[in-house]
Amino acid sequence: MPPKAKITKENIIEASLKLIRIGGISMLNARAIANELNCSTQPIFRHYATMEEVKVDVIAKVGEYYNKYFDEHIKRQDVPPYKASGLTYIQFAEDEKEFFKLLFMRDRTGEQVQESDHSFDVAVKMIMTATGLDYATANKIHLEMWIFAHGIATIIATSYLDLKDEMISEFLTDAYQGAVQLYKKGDKRGE
Repeated sequence: MPPKAKITKENIIEASLKLIRIGGISMLNARAIANELNCSTQPIFRHYATMEEVKVDVIAKVGEYYNKYFDEHIKRQDVPPYKASGLTYIQFAEDEKEFFKLLFMRDRTGEQVQESDHSFDVAVKMIMTATGLDYATANKIHLEMWIFAHGIATIIATSYLDLKDEMISEFLTDAYQGAVQLYKKGDKRGE
């Protein structure tokens, strides 16, 4: 009888990603992973003490995947670079609904806040380059734009509305141009 194939952490993570793509994070449990790998739950708990540890590694892997997705998709030439970053975020919500929900729509209570985010940092630098605004102002504009784009992406990820690409593009342009104009004039909303 040939020896059983050894189940690695990578196998467990890959099986977990497949399950999440099919039915979301609620599909992730030891029995489902074991069924996907055609093994018992023992190999899973040989590598991980708890399912929470599996989820931490899965979230990290999905985060890596998103960063690669972002870096590849913002290279598009049909729109300005900063707009491409917003469209990429929204496209990820459409292409990878369950991964988007896992990364950007989960309860973060008790989680340690990240000091830096790859796509956020890239986008702020794009605004600075395109507008000549300082870091603090570009950061504020991007935060406002990210909140706006996140709303659109959430609508897409939850299939709440069927927004057309042209409409989304127009919405992003309107919001961006309005924010830049406001800050270049010296934000006088509180007066």
